[in-house]
Amino acid sequence: MNTPIRRLALVVFAMFTALLLATTWIQFVQADDLRDRPDNRRTLIDSYSRDRGAILVDGTPIAASERTDDELEWLRRYDQATRYAHVTGYYSFTYGAGLGLERAYDSLLAGTDDSLFYNRLADVVTGTPTTGASLELTIDPQVQAAAIEALGDRQGAAVALDPSTGEILAMVSRPSFDPNALSSHQLNAVDEAYAELISDPARPLVNRAIGGDLYPPGSTFKLVVAAAALESGEYSPDSELEGARTYTLPGTETSLPNFGGAACDPEDRPTLAESVQVSCNTSFAWLAGELGADAVREQAEAFGFGQPLDVPMNVTPSTYPDELDDAQLALTGIGQFEVRETPMQVAMISAAIANGGVSMTPYLVEEVRGSDLDVIESTEPRTRARAVSEETAAELTEMMGLVVEQGSGQAAGVPGMQVAGKTGTAEFGDTGAAHAWFTGFAPADDPQIAVAVIVESATDNWTGETGGLVAAPIARAMFEAGVQQ
Repeated sequence: MNTPIRRLALVVFAMFTALLLATTWIQFVQADDLRDRPDNRRTLIDSYSRDRGAILVDGTPIAASERTDDELEWLRRYDQATRYAHVTGYYSFTYGAGLGLERAYDSLLAGTDDSLFYNRLADVVTGTPTTGASLELTIDPQVQAAAIEALGDRQGAAVALDPSTGEILAMVSRPSFDPNALSSHQLNAVDEAYAELISDPARPLVNRAIGGDLYPPGSTFKLVVAAAALESGEYSPDSELEGARTYTLPGTETSLPNFGGAACDPEDRPTLAESVQVSCNTSFAWLAGELGADAVREQAEAFGFGQPLDVPMNVTPSTYPDELDDAQLALTGIGQFEVRETPMQVAMISAAIANGGVSMTPYLVEEVRGSDLDVIESTEPRTRARAVSEETAAELTEMMGLVVEQGSGQAAGVPGMQVAGKTGTAEFGDTGAAHAWFTGFAPADDPQIAVAVIVESATDNWTGETGGLVAAPIARAMFEAGVQQ
């Protein structure tokens, strides 16, 4: 064989080797990624040949599939669509499984999850069409409805938990959207609906209960500071704090006032319990400085700050800032500066206090069931951490009870029921705007429900929407719906 022919043979051999390697790479290594690409039309059409599993609340489907006579054999339909949009998410031919449980449990709902292998095998043997698994949720429809109706047209969020188990009883984010507009088979209309949602400055696709731009918690964070003080062993509910009408932030000439310029105590020496009851800014700013940033941060982390969490949707970790100077530390004592929380985290703080200091892991799906209704997965309550001692939890509960009985949270009170709570009015930006918060639990002596409510500032300039005036009545409606009296 002469040299040119030998070289040509080597080139051909190299080309065949490259082809073999490329084919192997595509068929074996990249197969899953290519199959799962959102623009893979074959995979998308195949997914519509199966009855996608239902999502149920109290046994009633809030998301289910119905047969059609077009190329896409099944249409995803959402009942009470805007009420549960951020819980269910949406399932769209164009945009795939988006948000909520549709995304988090996509493979189970589609019937392709590995845990359904034997179900699919049985379907092949019997000739039964493959059906996705269904999800039974922990949501209490009465609590969900009460939160939505009380929140009305205002932007914000509400979360309710069972303190003893971590079950999510309500998850509301406003504004909402209609998942049916995205699941339609009229693809041009779907594109228009999605473009409108994406361009909406109110960001209706964001689940404010667990993510998005985190909120300053305002005075609800005083529960964390009070817990840190009690856990230090150096303070009791009767310990006197420095609490004048104003407090000069350390190292500055800036004065921090109490709400309305009011005195917390005639002698400017309110106790810790009184400071919680009247939500005294000056005493908590002073107390944060006395405790130190490390103590406050450690207590926040014990409640869940900075910790990964999925319910099963990912919850954005709440944050307590690092590298604080003395003035910034004082501001964190009242939930300002760069302290940021989700409503889920705020509800977890109240739930831990209600549960004797033990924080349970929140969860939204109670059971996953196969097409024959057999239980494939069942969620068992899991302890996340001990946030505070049982003694500290009892002392905080008593303080929070005074907030509702005699303090800033009286609008959350329910006749004939002991309610524990804490209000918050959280400033943000530089225009004087403020969000309204309430968190708490009921009954205080036998907790069944813990809540967090935030109503976003309706204007750039704050006009008096305090947590006690705006958020507390929403919490009251949730307590009334969720407590069996």
